[in-house]
Amino acid sequence: MGDIAAGRLSAAQCAANFTDLAAPFDANEARIAAERCLFCYDAPCVTACPTSIDIPLFIRQIANGQPIPAAKTILDANIMGAMCARVCPTENLCEGACVRETSESRAVEIGRLQRFATDAAFAASRQFYQAGPSTGRKVAVIGAGPAGLACAHALARAGHAVTILEARKKGAGLNEFGIAAYKANDDIAQKELAYILAVGGITVQYGKALGRDVTLAELREQYDAVFLGIGLGGTNDLGLGKGLDGVLDAVAFIADLRQAKNKAKVPVGRNVIVIGGGMTAIDAATQAKLLGAETVTIVYRRGREAMAASAYEQDVAQTRGVLIRHNLSPVKLKLEGKGKDRSIAGVKFEYTETKGGKLRGTGETVTLVCDQVLVAIGQTLVEHDLGKAGLTLAKGRIRVDDQKRTSLPGVWAGGDCVAGGQDLTVTAVEDGKRAAASIIDLLAAQSHQAA
Repeated sequence: MGDIAAGRLSAAQCAANFTDLAAPFDANEARIAAERCLFCYDAPCVTACPTSIDIPLFIRQIANGQPIPAAKTILDANIMGAMCARVCPTENLCEGACVRETSESRAVEIGRLQRFATDAAFAASRQFYQAGPSTGRKVAVIGAGPAGLACAHALARAGHAVTILEARKKGAGLNEFGIAAYKANDDIAQKELAYILAVGGITVQYGKALGRDVTLAELREQYDAVFLGIGLGGTNDLGLGKGLDGVLDAVAFIADLRQAKNKAKVPVGRNVIVIGGGMTAIDAATQAKLLGAETVTIVYRRGREAMAASAYEQDVAQTRGVLIRHNLSPVKLKLEGKGKDRSIAGVKFEYTETKGGKLRGTGETVTLVCDQVLVAIGQTLVEHDLGKAGLTLAKGRIRVDDQKRTSLPGVWAGGDCVAGGQDLTVTAVEDGKRAAASIIDLLAAQSHQAA
């Protein structure tokens, strides 16, 4: 299998490499960082936050030595505030809008302050929420990822009995399986999941997949409402050959890393190429380097300005030794060996250029040597039985309105599976919140009419 091997680094070296990307604040550091906030009226950071966290309020609470009340301020708006503090592209959202960023090119460290507050609440075992008095209504939530969990939590607080059906044997969705390990240490995704479920009123059935174990039609008959937070279960294929040793889906590579107790045992190539330009490509490439790969190269078919990964995340990868090459499109895999022993030896790329807004090849090629290729060119919706159930799709995802209602009465959807989504934890949480509010309003109206 080429030169792909585990144990390139010792367990101790791997553990050191996968420590926090940014160390957590201590109390004094948090106070100093909080005091930089101008506590703006009509704060632009709040407007930039998809979940509308009252950022000046929670920062003022930290500055006053009250991290646990600060955590409640955060969690009231975003129940997954702990994970979002670690994985949000704050440089594009709240911190990017910060007045300090505009005037001094150094934003208030909102993400790290948010982590400080939520970590304090978790460490103190402070549960702020409980399920409301029973309404007698039942709601099914498909998927225990950010959108599904946010929706379920809000519904439970309103008194509705929620059943979450999760295809995997473990919850938290991409927060557990799709985020770089150095962004989610201390098993934070599972701690946050436990905190959300501790509200009460939520039952989770693991190993239950839509389309395999239950149909959407059955759920509509059995429950008063259904929320789909199924994410994107498929991945785009490179189209240059399948089943080859050394060619791996980057999402699977990241998931294997997150679930590995000893990361040194995860196999990685000596010379790795990652194809793609989004966050998955960045996370996969950075972690391949942290596992001990000698060279790691991200190859993207367009220019740097078109990459979905933020400039900050690109810098994170580059400072860890990852090379990023642009305007190269894969055209052929170079193989060595015969039959079942064939493995990857390199990738032939064609140089590209953009003319009149359209990407085209120049005819000039280059072959990059490698022994492992990680493919990160996008994820796709697995339709299950959605089309048969009459659900309207748009550009391969579920079409919803501003309340996250689908084309089917009694069915809502949110997160990565919906059209127009931004594929972020924070926007998935907001989708779940909006859907829950719409479901709560509808069920209340139905109960009022029946009375």
